[in-house]
This record gives sequence, structure tokens and C-alpha cells, in this order.
Amino acid sequence: MATGLERLEAEPVLTTLHQLRERIGARFPERGLYAVSGDLLVLAGHVATSSARQRDRLRVVRLGSRAVIVLVVAITGLLLVFAVRAAVVDGGPAHDIEWLSLLESGINDVVFAAIGIWFLYTVPERLRRSDSLALLHELRSLAHVIDMHQLNKDPERLRSSFKPTAVSPTIGLSFEELEHYLDYCSELLSMVGKTAALCAEESRDAVVLDTVSTIETLTTGMSREIWQKITVLNEVRRSGA
Repeated sequence: MATGLERLEAEPVLTTLHQLRERIGARFPERGLYAVSGDLLVLAGHVATSSARQRDRLRVVRLGSRAVIVLVVAITGLLLVFAVRAAVVDGGPAHDIEWLSLLESGINDVVFAAIGIWFLYTVPERLRRSDSLALLHELRSLAHVIDMHQLNKDPERLRSSFKPTAVSPTIGLSFEELEHYLDYCSELLSMVGKTAALCAEESRDAVVLDTVSTIETLTTGMSREIWQKITVLNEVRRSGA
């Protein structure tokens, strides 16, 4: 019995992203992280609507490729019929070497036709793969952008014993604000992984699925590092108290 839980749906992902963006805006409206959350929301919208766009375009491409395949098969079959007719009805070549040349030419025609048919048959799937990989590339880049926003948010700088240098970056956040900031970064990275997973819902392409898995592994690793910072932050806060 279908329960509606067998697949990841785009609408809950977009709703969660919208709520997350509002939460970030409520606390950090002037921070770059708020702008990044907007970029992720827009990109997730593109991913959500890409399936419908791809479906319409691929239908046209598929019909065109199938029509060309029929044409290639017809032309190849016609050439083979003419070759057989020349060999059987008209007496064919007079020497064995000429028979060998004729046979080699026929085999080459069949091989090239088969290669052409395979190329035409796979055109729709290769277009789908290209579109999906382009979206996944943007998601991977966005994950690194999010990671850059938390990179210099080192909780150790909040220790009273920390001595900054002239080039030490300033955090400009309190303990509570930094915890929320790091938590939002972790949630954004998680949503990058969920958005990438949406690309795999309409695809069984091994390259696409492998890229999605790579992005999910990447965002999980980044999020793990953020939670290590949150753990350190809580230790610093307790030691300060």
C-alpha cells in the first residue's frame, strides 16, 4: 500500500528552506548567510521545476531521435538489399578478393549504422544527465560557499585567554549568536544534500546518482565539523561561566 513516503517530494523541501531562510533573516538579516539561503532557495526551485521542463523537452528530443533512427535503419537496409541483389541477381564480383571487399564494406555499413543508432538512442538520457549535473555542480559550489561563511567562526577566539594578532578575524558574535549561526550553517548544508537528492528522484543514471552521493557525503562531513565547533563553543561557555 502506497503511503506517500516512498520518495522525497519537492514541496516539503522548499517549505523547509523558506522557513529556514526566515529564521536566518530574523537573527542575521545583514549577514551574508542570509543571502546564501536565498540563493539556495532559488536553486532548489530550479531543481523542483527541472523535471517538468526536462520531461517536455526530452519528449520532443526522443521523438526526433527515434525518427532519425528509423531513417538510418531504412537507409542501411536499402543499401544491404542493393548489395545482396548485386551479388546474387547480377552475378556479383568475378574474383574472390572482390567478394571479400564487398563483404567488408557491408560489415562496415552495419557497424557504423549500429553506432549511429546507439548514439541517437542515448541522446535524451545524455541531455537529462547534462542538465542534472549542471544543477548538482551549482549545489556543490553553494555547499563550499556555506562552509566558507563558518570557516573563521572559531569558538576558541571567545576564550578570555585568547590573544588575537593584528590580522586575526573578528567574530562579532556572542556565544548565543555564534551557536545559532553555526546551527544555521549546518542546516543549510543539510538542505543542500536534500536538494541534491531531489535530482535523483527522476533519474536512474549512475553518474547522476554517484554525484548526488558525493554531495551528500561532502555536506555531511562539513556539518560534522560544524557540530564539533558547537561542542567546543559549549565547553568554552561553561569554562567562562
